Order: sequence, then structure tokens, then C-alpha cells
Amino acid sequence: MLYYLFKFLEDRYQLPGAQLFEFLSFRSAMAIILSLGISTIYGKHIINYLRAKQIGESVRDLGLKGQTEKAGTPTMGGVIIIVATLIPVLLFAKLENIYVILLIITTLWMGAIGFLDDYIKTFKKDKEGLKGIFKVIGQIGLGLIVGCTMYFHPQITTKEVITDTNPTENVIARAEVVDMGPEVKDTSTTIPFVKDNEFEYSSLISWIDADLVNYAWLIFIPIVIFIVTAVSNGANLTDGIDGLAAGSSAIIVLTLGIFAWVSGNIIFSDYLNIMYIPRSGEMTIFITAFAGALVGFLWYNTYPAQVFMGDTGSLTIGGIIAVLAIATRKELLIPLLCGIFLVENLSVVLQVGWFKWTKRKFGEGRRIFLMSPLHHHYQKKGRHESKIVVRFWIIGIFLAILTIVTLKVR
Repeated sequence: MLYYLFKFLEDRYQLPGAQLFEFLSFRSAMAIILSLGISTIYGKHIINYLRAKQIGESVRDLGLKGQTEKAGTPTMGGVIIIVATLIPVLLFAKLENIYVILLIITTLWMGAIGFLDDYIKTFKKDKEGLKGIFKVIGQIGLGLIVGCTMYFHPQITTKEVITDTNPTENVIARAEVVDMGPEVKDTSTTIPFVKDNEFEYSSLISWIDADLVNYAWLIFIPIVIFIVTAVSNGANLTDGIDGLAAGSSAIIVLTLGIFAWVSGNIIFSDYLNIMYIPRSGEMTIFITAFAGALVGFLWYNTYPAQVFMGDTGSLTIGGIIAVLAIATRKELLIPLLCGIFLVENLSVVLQVGWFKWTKRKFGEGRRIFLMSPLHHHYQKKGRHESKIVVRFWIIGIFLAILTIVTLKVR
């Protein structure tokens, strides 16, 4: 909203300083400052309100050290993240941008599902919360919206950058020689370790018949649904000890912010030889606001946590990360970038699968880990949860660096 206000003031009255709002870097900086301020300053008021309303976490005794002391800690803290993200976005982003619209829908959609789950747990005193089938239906619904929008919306395109290449030129000099081909509707994405660094989903069926390229949505949309569901659940499972989900997600989101910024900038996308995605740079506003909200939330969520994000936060975080990866055409890098989410997911799948198989085979269920998800395994081994969290963060930073490096490893 402020973007449109200052644009009007600049166009009509040439107000000094109003032109700053034309710069993506300035609006991104303002978004992260405001989101940090909202989440840290007003976050305390939200926590006090949740405590006053006795919206506390009910904890099942799993035999973990320090677990019972967490009973009664305010939950639904994901509301802090959502509010601290959306307010700066509404103020500083171009609200007609399709990527921004898609991210706002994702935030509200997954936030509503998570809020309903937390509401049932807290107020209805049902520890199971929203039935799993309804969560999955909600995730599939979002995946369908995202997939259809990405495939059919006319403003979601890519462009081929045509450059008179001169290795001796610096980035600034190249700005004068960069040329663009026409905008193209396609289902291309980034894939690491190959020469052109790109993969076209339509090739999965076009080899059968060239005319089938028009039906690439039959492949693309189910893949998007799977990614949204998997990443959302991965973030949900990771939210098990103080600060783990919020810190790991902040690292992932900032990495995706780098991708969004360079992919939406014709000069740097050309210089780095990566896919140029028109209008995608505007996602940087959302990403910086989201990252600021996550870091601000950590102020209260680090050990010992004063508030838990609940499913209101974790499902929202996972959904946003999935959509950001898809929108920046980096979804095939998710297994590496979101490696923490992946191993948490796998630990549960392996644990449950092995237990059921051994129970049928030997009459007694056996376990691979002391407990799943994986972070509880290390708690059972006697590691303090703050040490587990910091080490997972360090691994997350390492994976983020590797993800960025893959863009040049071909």
C-alpha cells in the first residue's frame, strides 16, 4: 500500500525520497525491519494474550528430559509469524504481482488449516487435533491452486537471455548488452549437475508424442501437489523442540530469497547463467518479511521456549517454503536445501515402516531409532535439546551453501 502511495506522490508531486520505493532493495530492507519489530515487540503482547486465555500446550509424556515442564506453554504462536509477515508485505509489495498474491493465499490457507488443528487440540481438548485426512485434503487443495496458477496464469513465464558474451566485462557493463527473448509459458525448472541446468517437465510425456506437450499439466500439477504436501508435513514434523523449525526455516527462506532476487534480475541471472523469471523479484519482499518474522519469533521460541508455533506456524512455514521453491523454479533442489525436513520425514517413515514389518514378521515390532522424528532420537541419547538445535542449524547452513553452489556445478 505504501508502495502505491509513494508512487502516486512521486508521479504527482515529485516528493523528495518517494522514488526510494521503486527500489526492491529498499522495500526489502524496510520489510525485514518492520517484520522483526512486529514479531519481537508485539509478539510479547500476543504471548501474554495466549497465556491469559490459557491457550497452552498439552504435552504427552514421552519420557524425554524436560518435556513435562513445557506443559502449559502458550501455543498457536504461528499467529505471530503470519501477522509479522503479512503486514510488511501489504505495505511494501506490489500487490498485483501474481507471485505475491500466490504467497499471500498460501499463508492464509495453510494458516487456517493449522489454526483449526490447534483450536481442536486446545479448546476441544482433543490431542489428535484435526484428522490427518483433512490436513492432507487442505494441502492437496493448496497444491492444486499453486499448480494450476503456475501452469495456466499468463504472467508466470520465463525468458531466454540473449547476450553478446564478453568474459572481460563486469556485471555493470553487461547491462548494456543484455537482450531478452520473448516471454515463454513453459514448465521448465532448475536441475543441478547437468550442462544446461534446466529440466522441462513436458519432456516426461512429449517423448511419446510431440502433441502431448500441451498436456504437461497432467505431470506438473501432481508434482506440485506432492511437493506442497511433503514440505508442509516435513516442517510440521521438525517442529518438535525449541527453535528447531523456526531457525532451520529461516536459513532455507533466506537461501530462496537469494534465488528469487537473482532470478528476477536480468543482469545477475545472465551473469550467473541461471533462469530469468520476469516479475519473480517481487517475491523478495515477501521473503525478507517472512525471514524477519521467523527470526523475531525465535526471540521467544529459543530454549526455554516462551511460546510454541503450533501447527498454525509449522504448516504455514512448510507451505510457504514449498511455494517459494516452485515459484523460483528450484523445487528439485528441495531434497538438498530442505535436508533437515527430509531426514525428519524419512526417520518417521522408516521407523513406522520397520516397526510394522517386523511386527508381522517376528510378532514383535522393532525400531531403527530410539524415537522418531530424528531430533527425539538424539534427546533419548541424552543430548540437550539446545545442542541438537544448534547442530541442526549448522547442518542447515551447510546444506544451504551446497544448494547455492549447485547452480554453478554442471
